[in-house]
Amino acid sequence: MQVTKNKESGRGLSDQLETEKAIERVKMTFSHLLSGKLGLHKVVAPLAVSENSGINDELNNVERPVSFPIKNIHGKTGVIVQSLAKWKRLRLAQLALEPGAGILTDMKALRPDEKPGPMHSIFVDQWDWEQVIDSSNYNIEYLQETVVKIYEAMLLTEQIIRSQYPFIAPVLPPEITFIHAEDLLRAYPGLSPAEREHKVAEKYKAVFLIGIGNKLSNGEAHDGRAPDYDDWTTETHKGYYGLNGDIIVWNPLLKCAFELSSMGIRVNEKALLKQLSIRNCMEKAGLFYHRMLLESKLPQTIGGGIGQSRLCMLLLGKKHIGEVQASIWPEDYYGEGCGDEVRIV
Repeated sequence: MQVTKNKESGRGLSDQLETEKAIERVKMTFSHLLSGKLGLHKVVAPLAVSENSGINDELNNVERPVSFPIKNIHGKTGVIVQSLAKWKRLRLAQLALEPGAGILTDMKALRPDEKPGPMHSIFVDQWDWEQVIDSSNYNIEYLQETVVKIYEAMLLTEQIIRSQYPFIAPVLPPEITFIHAEDLLRAYPGLSPAEREHKVAEKYKAVFLIGIGNKLSNGEAHDGRAPDYDDWTTETHKGYYGLNGDIIVWNPLLKCAFELSSMGIRVNEKALLKQLSIRNCMEKAGLFYHRMLLESKLPQTIGGGIGQSRLCMLLLGKKHIGEVQASIWPEDYYGEGCGDEVRIV
């Protein structure tokens, strides 16, 4: 795959080899800073897991995982991971880490149902992280404290990259703003969830949108979440639910909201049963992962995924995700970003 730009934007790198070096700098810098902020240890992650283990994530429950028969293990089917939320919790149980410590992986996945575009690819690469927490930190305050640490790592990474490439304009504000999906609905009741995200990201430049998965006052969820990793049903204040959310920033090149991370405090036994019931999938309680959790054999954790290509794209002034990763694209595909055209051939 080769990526070319019609003309220099004045914001980012134009040399492809230097771009490759810069991508590596962003990834190395951010992973180091994130590990320090959250007490994370780097571990090896799987590309595929067993289909019927309940370990693979179902995201919004509509994405189809890539599956394949395993020739030399009779009756077994493997599935390419879509994210590692549940696998990480199992790994933490094996490692027996104390509260405040966790793991970090380089997760690579395939999501063939994604529609390719400036921000989307069928290939997903992200930092998947998970931290053990004490049950006393099962609250919104600890979630927000963790978000601040992650955002600080992003800010420091941007500063370090700018010291090496001073011609790249900064995009991140000094602080991240917290807002609940219910308040966002009340602020923009006539808009769709995507339109509401656009408005709040444009206004604050960096937000953490809390409470994704549970129904809001209009009877609809802001967005979908699987029932068995993030807790989106715990009431944090009267009428406000959810211990999860997304880090969303404003992308000045694409002029739109730009999601960098999905994360949250993971379900305890009570929340898991409640969310399985809401989604009418109580049969999942009998799967390997879910039995482990219901039998109190897994640690309480907080975790999430942070898009590697997304962060590189933002901090290096790129207008298309195809400029910072290799994937499969339609023939003669042109990016849909504003301004200079991006072609992937």
